[in-house]
Amino acid sequence: MSLEILTKNKMNYPDSKLQSLSRMLKLAAVPARLAILFYLHDASSNVTGIVAYTKLSQALVSYHLSNLETARLVEAEKKGKEVKYSLAETGQLLVSYLVKIGNL
Repeated sequence: MSLEILTKNKMNYPDSKLQSLSRMLKLAAVPARLAILFYLHDASSNVTGIVAYTKLSQALVSYHLSNLETARLVEAEKKGKEVKYSLAETGQLLVSYLVKIGNL
């Protein structure tokens, strides 16, 4: 479906906003990233905690976190040498909606 069709209907959202939303949803749609988002929904964590939960390598978790930060779904807070990751406001909203939609 063309973005032009979507913007010509009653909603009339700008193409740039639709493309931005599409990129965010594509990033979040990767199962490993969804697992990270759901894990962070319960509490903030460092990479070690996320690795233990997801059973992914540290490098892969760091890669996914970087993508989630770029999409503004996750925030990083550095305390000394440790970095704690938590859901950004957008990430909190997304996970809350996914929980409702998926009856989780």
